[in-house]
Amino acid sequence: MSISKQAQRELSQALMMLPQEKLQEVNRKKKRLYIGIPKEISLQENRVALVPEAVQLLVNNDHRVVVETGAGEASNFSDREYSEAGADIAYTTKEVYEADIILKVEPISNDEMEYLKPKQVLISAMQLNAHPKDFIKNLMSKRVTAIAWDYIADEDGILPIVRSMGEIAGTTSILIAAEYLSNKEGQGIMLGGITGVAPTQVAIIGAGTVGEFATRAALGLGADVRVFDNSITKLRRLQNSIGQRVSTSTIQPKILAKALMRADVVIGAIRSNSGRTPCFVSEEMVRQMKPASVIVDVSIDQGGCFETSHMTTHDKPTYVLHDVIHYCVPNIASRASRTASNALSNVMAPIVLEVSEEGGIENMIRNHSGIQSGVFLYNGTLTNKYLGEYLNLPFKDLKLLLAAF
Repeated sequence: MSISKQAQRELSQALMMLPQEKLQEVNRKKKRLYIGIPKEISLQENRVALVPEAVQLLVNNDHRVVVETGAGEASNFSDREYSEAGADIAYTTKEVYEADIILKVEPISNDEMEYLKPKQVLISAMQLNAHPKDFIKNLMSKRVTAIAWDYIADEDGILPIVRSMGEIAGTTSILIAAEYLSNKEGQGIMLGGITGVAPTQVAIIGAGTVGEFATRAALGLGADVRVFDNSITKLRRLQNSIGQRVSTSTIQPKILAKALMRADVVIGAIRSNSGRTPCFVSEEMVRQMKPASVIVDVSIDQGGCFETSHMTTHDKPTYVLHDVIHYCVPNIASRASRTASNALSNVMAPIVLEVSEEGGIENMIRNHSGIQSGVFLYNGTLTNKYLGEYLNLPFKDLKLLLAAF
């Protein structure tokens, strides 16, 4: 017997009024993780990815952590401290790379890459744009998921590890400059100011995190500070953050040149989001600076913002050119390795715990946009558009890859 359209509508409405079954989210099963922390072999790298306290936190949450012997020595963490925290101490690099998740500070080397295995997760400061095409292709062939901690963002869109390292580098750059201004190296003046004596003149190029904390440190010592940046927003934010008026300017060559002529210290604190740091200070500008004045080029790891800059080492950190002392050591944060390692751990340990709570790295990537921003390789597939176009390599959108699984 056929039912009229009116009766069908009434039946549908009646069915809609019936109690419906509540759909609940299926609880994800917490996953036990196997984490490896190799010893850093890169030149001048003194940091370690996790400190013993962070290892203890992970072990207490039923995760296995393997630490290569000597991994924490440069940051004054002994094997005994790691062992007492619950970590297994590995005496070969190969043993560490048996772990499912590898936590490193510096990018992986070609030698270390041989230990990688498919489906492994590598979290480190990738610096992929500094590596040749063959390096990236080799890493892709390992079919690993590679995440750059320097691009991991928090819920506010801030890069927490980059900011922490920037805070350290900015503050330390002023302490370094103070050392080289003293009688031991330079003009024999104190960085700062005292009653009746003109304050030290400090010029800071860049109003990001490094520039902000360099400004804080210099002002705290009593120096006369001038900050340059092409972003009015950054300059305004720096002033608001510091809470006092600071002399600021956009980067105009004539104004910058005059400031450099008066400066006792110049800090290069420009960070490029992609590629090389712009070179704002010409050799002629450096030539006009005061004799025995000091340049600290924090941007040197991205090429530097001074035409006269070239990379130096912690063993031989300075050189003199045109009577100006140049300090151009990359990775200044590694100079304060224990502090920097604690800062890294403060970010990395909660991320690892969250990976466990999500049931694995796949769910973590799928559900956290901040982690997605750090993914360069997903199971061997290049997912970074900039890198793919720069090296002319095939790449795929990460979200499309996630949707396929």
